[in-house]
Amino acid sequence: MVVGCGDGAVWAFQPRTGKAIWSFNLSRRGLNAPPLVDGNTIYAGHAEENMEGTAMGALASINTGDGNITKTGKNWLIEEVAAGRTQPIKVGNHIWVFTDQAKLLVFDPETGQQVGRRVALGTMMRSSPLQADGKVYAFTVNSRWAILEPDDRAGAKIVSKGRLPSGEETHASPICVDGRIYVQTTGGLYCLKDESKESGWGETLELPQEAAVTDESPAWVQVIPADALLRPGDSQQFKVKLYNSLGQFVGDANNAEFSIAGRGSISSDGKLSLPEDMAHEAVVVTAKVGDLTGEGKVRVVPPLPWKFDFERTAINNGKGEPPVTWVGARYRHVVREEDGNKVMVKITTIPKGTRSRCWFGQSDLHDYTIQADVKGAIVDNKMPDIGLLAQGYALDLQGASQQLQIRSWVPQLRMAVTIPFPWEADTWYTMKLQASVEGGKAILKGKVWPKSESEPTDWTIEATDEVPNLSGSPGLYGNAKDAEIFLDNLSVYANP
Repeated sequence: MVVGCGDGAVWAFQPRTGKAIWSFNLSRRGLNAPPLVDGNTIYAGHAEENMEGTAMGALASINTGDGNITKTGKNWLIEEVAAGRTQPIKVGNHIWVFTDQAKLLVFDPETGQQVGRRVALGTMMRSSPLQADGKVYAFTVNSRWAILEPDDRAGAKIVSKGRLPSGEETHASPICVDGRIYVQTTGGLYCLKDESKESGWGETLELPQEAAVTDESPAWVQVIPADALLRPGDSQQFKVKLYNSLGQFVGDANNAEFSIAGRGSISSDGKLSLPEDMAHEAVVVTAKVGDLTGEGKVRVVPPLPWKFDFERTAINNGKGEPPVTWVGARYRHVVREEDGNKVMVKITTIPKGTRSRCWFGQSDLHDYTIQADVKGAIVDNKMPDIGLLAQGYALDLQGASQQLQIRSWVPQLRMAVTIPFPWEADTWYTMKLQASVEGGKAILKGKVWPKSESEPTDWTIEATDEVPNLSGSPGLYGNAKDAEIFLDNLSVYANP
């Protein structure tokens, strides 16, 4: 399984075990375009910062291997090719790449040399092209479409083109099923069919067959589930599967020896039982088969209410770690001394993840309030964004725009409410977000006030969602790209 990942690398994994086979560092930021696998060669693109220099975007031809193959696996790499959204495709003997600006570039797969001139289709493209019936179907964001064919000299040529109805955009990739092409746009679902032709395969499709299992020697112990979220007093049955060095399944392990790190007990057959008095804790389940071991991790999160003041966090070399049960918090946040207390800080020196979310607990929680003391630093006259999450909604204290916003999703502010809200850097505030479902609607209420003052009676901002998120984990949102975020005295509790 070959994927482009959020760390900016192309990774290959054994799909059944999750074992990493190789990786290739392609970008300083996350990859969004699916790579193309052609035998043992991988073609992958991005539109972000390259590993070296200041050029944006690249297309790479990668030869598979073992371990980190950034230096050894590069066949060729062409910079300033902004292929950050669409998957490259192989058409005949050429590689076709549609850039984010909806320009088609054709390359020689052996040398990386461009074939012919670029073909302009529009101004923006996010959907991957579809290759079917000897043609390539491409749909741009700005409602344009084109049908192309390969050309030996020019690389590609447009045989038909047009526009969708005014205002419609295409973000999803088209598919082909039973002789029909389906295209999902922002205005509808289209089905295209050529009545003069019969559906079927133009050539025999031979699916790759998995090699027979000839080596039944276990090389990988897989504990299932690998990750579990439980409450105090819960139990969880674990099982163990065995795989050979190729990642092929060779059988269940009925003689595994189980042990745990953390509170609780586990039976000889792998049933974990947790005590009723657990707080926010973690348990690691280890299964041993011969000389091999595998692990499963358990996060234990108790019922509401919760309080976190970080005072018991161990500080080593000037920093500590957020609670072990929080998802997406460590690496991006540290605990350190500030203003005479231990506080959690979202740092700016994160290669990836200065704008991110983290979550605290179960996704079935609803009708609750989250509150925290927050402070934003200022660097070069720039301030961060600080947010609380409740039930799939964010209360966002925005530094650059000096606004306060309630929303569900940044890319589409369908139910968002935004108000002006001047606030100062290096000053502690208290933020509070309440989420509830009433009469089939989500009711969101937020407050922000200086920590040194009493809580105001009235809510600062309110919003309603007619199509509500019925539940969701509490958490934090933050954009610390420009300046650090400080958080303390965080609490989550059921609504009165």
